[in-house]
Amino acid sequence: MDGSLLYLTTAFALIFVIEGLLYAIFPSHIQKMMEMASQLPEKNFRSLGVLMLTTGVFIVWILQKL
Repeated sequence: MDGSLLYLTTAFALIFVIEGLLYAIFPSHIQKMMEMASQLPEKNFRSLGVLMLTTGVFIVWILQKL
């Protein structure tokens, strides 16, 4: 498997591990957060998504430079 494909696959797997762990440990808190999120305007979701995307790209860029 190509190195970059391996890193990408590993990153996706870690997302599932972290989210699964949170759902397993804090199911009631996750449900409450989902209820709160469903009441937020779409604009807030979009802004949060852009912020997370930018932060993630920046972190990956920094890691590549190390």
